Formats: sequence, structure tokens, C-alpha cells
Amino acid sequence: MQNLAVVTGASSGIGLELARYATKKGYDLIIAADDAAIEAAADDLRRDGAHVDAVQADLATKEGVERLYQAIAACGRPVDALLANAGRGLGHAFLDQQPEAWRKVVDTNITGTLDLIQRVGRDMRGRGQGRILITGSIAGFIPGAYQAVYNASKAFLDSFSFAIRNELKDTGVTVTCLMPGATETEFFDRAGLEDTKIGASKKDDPADVAKTGFEAMLAGEGDVVTGWMNKLQSAIANITPAGVLAERHRRQAEPGSVTH
Repeated sequence: MQNLAVVTGASSGIGLELARYATKKGYDLIIAADDAAIEAAADDLRRDGAHVDAVQADLATKEGVERLYQAIAACGRPVDALLANAGRGLGHAFLDQQPEAWRKVVDTNITGTLDLIQRVGRDMRGRGQGRILITGSIAGFIPGAYQAVYNASKAFLDSFSFAIRNELKDTGVTVTCLMPGATETEFFDRAGLEDTKIGASKKDDPADVAKTGFEAMLAGEGDVVTGWMNKLQSAIANITPAGVLAERHRRQAEPGSVTH
């Protein structure tokens, strides 16, 4: 029987590419997202010969996480790899955002992600085997002026990944944090960042990001920053004052910083 991978946020972008790379590695899939495009993604992946189950569920909600977890249980197979990739961005100044918008970011990126990881991770620990890949970001190293809640959520995930990796050492369960930079996905349009320098900039290929992250997970690495420019940026962030980083980010993410 083939190994089983669960990929969240898999209807497009890095998540879809993670799912596609998993099929190349011989995994069957359960893929999830909160939009109907997850069904089209599943049809596309099946053409590669993999068995794919699609679950449309809002992982920002307890009910959505429960729906996905019940689908995992119903298949009657252990999860060999959990790729916790579901995420949501949000641009503009924090005080100008609607509370329901920033809560959605927190509930998707943090609360729902942790709920799913805890459920599946307990099963993995009980078997003494499993791999977890968490999509963090180099944004977690940078105070994100005009993306304050998003960057803070990624800082949480980056830190959380290292902590539970340590907790799970010697259990047979590995945790890897994938930390990409700006990637060519629908993220920037959905986050309202179309008229910003970061939104208009050249971005990384999601297929390359996914391959790098998946291979790092298979190797049991603790973290991987994709792309040499992102590696340089993350290294600089570690020695640069937070106020300077926030001002630099402001220039990239402030609305109207680029015109079309």
C-alpha cells in the first residue's frame, strides 16, 4: 500500500505543488481547502495516477478541522506525512482592518493549523512514525508593517515548529518548517497587496518551493529557507534592529507603494 499524505491549502499555489510533488513520490492524497477549487485540483492530481480524496473545509473553524480529521479517520489508513500549508494573508494597516478579517488570519494560520497538527501528531506519536511539514515563512523574521497580523502569525508558526520538533525527538515523528519568501501564487491578490512593491515584485516558483520543502521533510530536516536571496534576507534579519526591519517592510507593503 502506498503512503498517505494530507495536504492543506491544496487548491492552488504552494499547497497544490506540494500535493503534486507528493504524487511523484508515490503518495496517495487527502487534500483540503476552503474553496470549491479543491475538487478541480483533485481531478488534476488524479491524472498523475494517484488516489486523491478532496475535502472542502474551512480550517479556520473547529468544525472544518473536525470534518477533515473525520475524513482521514474514514479512510482507515495512517497518515505518513501531514503538510500543514493552509494559510491566509492580509494587507493594509491593522487599525483599518475589519476584526473578522484579521481573526480569519489568526484562526487559519494558527488556531486551525495547531488543532489539526495536534490531532494527527498524536496519532503519529502513538505509532512511532510520521512526518510533519509546516509552512512558515521568512516573514516570521520581520515585523510586518502593513502585514502585521500575517507576519506575526508566521513568527508564531516558525517558533512553534522548532519547539514541537524538540518535544518529538526520539519519537519517530519529525517536524520540518518550510520558510519561503514571496512566491508566485494568488496570495497577494487575496491579501489586497496588488498595489504594493512586494505584490508587483518578481517572486519564487511555487513548484521549486514545494520540491525543496518536501525533500527537506523526507530528510528529516528541522527547517529550510528556499532560495539564496531569502537565505540572505533571513540572515540579515537576525542582526538588524526590529525598527529598521519594520520600516523596510513598510516600503514594500504600504498600499500605493507601486502604481499600475
